[in-house]
Amino acid sequence: MGLERTIVLKGAKDAFGAPAAVLFAGMLGFGAMGKTNGLDIWVTSATSFFMFALPGQVVLIEMLVLQASALTIAIAVTLTAARFLTMCLTLFPQFPEKQRSPWYYALVHLVAMTAWAISMRDFPKMKPDERLAYFTGFAFVCWAVSTPATALGFMLAGEVPRYINLGLVFINPLFFLLTFTEVKVRANQIAIVLGAIAGPLIYLYSPDYSLLYTGLIGGTVAYGVDRYLRQRKTQESSS
Repeated sequence: MGLERTIVLKGAKDAFGAPAAVLFAGMLGFGAMGKTNGLDIWVTSATSFFMFALPGQVVLIEMLVLQASALTIAIAVTLTAARFLTMCLTLFPQFPEKQRSPWYYALVHLVAMTAWAISMRDFPKMKPDERLAYFTGFAFVCWAVSTPATALGFMLAGEVPRYINLGLVFINPLFFLLTFTEVKVRANQIAIVLGAIAGPLIYLYSPDYSLLYTGLIGGTVAYGVDRYLRQRKTQESSS
């Protein structure tokens, strides 16, 4: 139990650095966005506490401002959360089967872009029995800073230029991207390059669906290229 507590604290300590700072900055921008769009501090902060998914939170605010129906908002926000399915499918199997418990249902709320990216990068370097405790400490800190940061951003809105507020929202995805460049998986690297090239071009033709199309095209092509290169390497080694 003592060792597990030590690992939890190590995860929390690692989060108290660039990961938490980047997330804090992104939530500052989101809090300012909430005030700018006429929401109160309680609703804005509650989205960080209960949703903890910045893209979904941004979509929620935009659709509330547009006075969309509750069903439409629910569908749109659910679509933005589809990424969590693949994130959980790649993350949770890395925890030892003996550690599986109902606690997972609470822990899944802490799954977010930053914690997932760091875990996918660092888990191969850890003993399997240490991963769950490390993730718990790391992810809890990231979640814990999100609500105070949102409230602070709401209160500071108007004190900071609008373009800075908007820029803060994109710091977290940028940190995620830079983190994943360290993952030595060829398919990921190809997908990042293709996304960087295709994203702006597709946006010119379809602003509303550019992110979806970019992910679909970039991910599919990256998988196909990586599979072709692996098969070619296998054939060359066997011949």
